[in-house]
Amino acid sequence: MKYLGLKLVQKTNEAMDKIKARMLALQSTQKRYANPKHKDTTFQVGEHVFLRVSLMKGITRFRKRGKLSSKFIGPFQILEKVKHIVYRLALPPSLSAIHNVFDISMLRKYVSDLTHILSYEALELQSNLSYKE
Repeated sequence: MKYLGLKLVQKTNEAMDKIKARMLALQSTQKRYANPKHKDTTFQVGEHVFLRVSLMKGITRFRKRGKLSSKFIGPFQILEKVKHIVYRLALPPSLSAIHNVFDISMLRKYVSDLTHILSYEALELQSNLSYKE
């Protein structure tokens, strides 16, 4: 059956309306799944953050490798906000081979805790490498 002129345009418009309705339904489903995971996080210059380390097999760049390697390293201070979700960090010289600009998805907020600061006393070693308690 051939459609000519006006009938062809009407059928095409009906098909387009069906496609638009299905796409809107799919978009709302995707939005429903994505919104609970979305975190609207921003950091200020001077705050401290942890940096997510990529867990790749065989990479020993961040001290340990395998299962026991740490997922986050730091804390590092934020030096500047480059773009809306991109930050420049103050990395130590040991990590100088790594670019110091990171996306917000690679950062986690550091909440300062006084128990993280360790106090120590200097030990006086004797000549036989022993010390008094």
